[in-house]
Amino acid sequence: MIEVLSGLPHALLVDSILAMIVGTAAGILVGAIPGLTATLAMALLLPFTYTMSPLVALGMMAGIYNGSMYGGAIPAILMRIPGTPSAVATTFDGYPLAQAGRAKYALHIALVSSTAGSIISALALMIIAPPLVTLALKFGPIEYFWVAIFGLTSVSLLLAGAPAKGLASAMIGVAVGLVGMDMMTGAERLVFGVRHIAGGVDLAVMLTGLFAIPPALAMLASPSAGSSRADLTGAGLKLREAITFARTWFRSGIIGVIIGIMPGAGGNLAGILSYAEEKRAARDPSRFGKGDPRGIAASECANNADNASSLIPTLALGVPGNSVAALMMGAMLIQGLNPGPALFSQHADVVYGFMWQMLLTAFMMLGLGLVGAKLFVNMLRIPAALLAPMILIICSLGTYASTNAMADVWLMLAFGVTGYVLSRSGYPIAPIVLGAILGPMAESSFRQGLLISRGDPLSFVSSPISIILVVAILAILALPLLRRRKPRTPAG
Repeated sequence: MIEVLSGLPHALLVDSILAMIVGTAAGILVGAIPGLTATLAMALLLPFTYTMSPLVALGMMAGIYNGSMYGGAIPAILMRIPGTPSAVATTFDGYPLAQAGRAKYALHIALVSSTAGSIISALALMIIAPPLVTLALKFGPIEYFWVAIFGLTSVSLLLAGAPAKGLASAMIGVAVGLVGMDMMTGAERLVFGVRHIAGGVDLAVMLTGLFAIPPALAMLASPSAGSSRADLTGAGLKLREAITFARTWFRSGIIGVIIGIMPGAGGNLAGILSYAEEKRAARDPSRFGKGDPRGIAASECANNADNASSLIPTLALGVPGNSVAALMMGAMLIQGLNPGPALFSQHADVVYGFMWQMLLTAFMMLGLGLVGAKLFVNMLRIPAALLAPMILIICSLGTYASTNAMADVWLMLAFGVTGYVLSRSGYPIAPIVLGAILGPMAESSFRQGLLISRGDPLSFVSSPISIILVVAILAILALPLLRRRKPRTPAG
């Protein structure tokens, strides 16, 4: 715990505090606009992190992550449109409350519940991640190979409705990650004569293209102007009423933390599962779906409790748990920080400072949400026909400013068009990013393992950790087969 406390002074530096405030406000704004997500906001920010110090960049991302989760509840409550995928369950009771003239009350429940979930998640990150590093120190190249394979299979299967498409996306990412120079032989591979990518594909360029451009292209394909006319003059949430949600927050927080640690599960699953559990535990479940405030509290607490907990495997093992964690991992790599056990010993001030930033931005979100609710609601009125070109311009300027190469701008746009086509065809984008990060990790660990064992393949299943990981991978691969088996109905 002393090591965790050592990061607090670094998180309280002036530039860190300003970055957290700006990131939290931007996250709420982005989340309040349907179709825009924390992933998009971070993808827009990523090229600019080259010039930032590590804690400034990570503090801004922490604010975006926490803020956007609450921001997604604003259109979910006012318009029945989830601002982020995680806010789907919030629409079930949030919109009926708004229709009943209690929009302000519903927004306050969402805000306080989001804050509670973010606090629970940040505390889980502080408590669970450091001990996990002790276990990670027992990992060698062979164990890291299986960790990379586990990350690829679990995320690509769990994120995709169609497992085959999820694995296909992951393999596309692996191919992109292998472009450039072979680190062991120095030979170029998969370059196809394009000298600009001889050193590999820039991670920031790929992330910006895949996550920021497709939503903009989707807006251009079907531009429409949304607006909100909800009444925000009614009574809000009172302190004594907020205390009555403590049991809901406890249940939903635990569910959110567990879902967050699971690779690829995501806040949308956490919100839906927590909503279902709250409805099951209620004495009067018939009220759910008709404006029960417990439904909002359960959904918003759970999808925020997923935030920091999804970073536990990222920081401790170097395996991103979801697309947002992958972007944060990309920002760390850009800063020269390698997530994993060594990060805690070599850059303790950064990693523990970042944990405190995840906690502090939760309180900033509460303050900004109370002060700026009407301002954030006005963001719903921006026409998509204006918003999409703004995103394209910011992406292009940010990419060019970070690399000073027009070729990277074209490459970023190419990734964007590819991501748009793939997403329209039902292929998930997140496994591509994870494949690009984990693919090279798996390759290098595999080759190092062969060198250490002098080519003995049995060495890859010789340690207890390796065996456990192999069993977990086989179990995940078997899940789609088990889902396809339908129970036989008795004849007659």
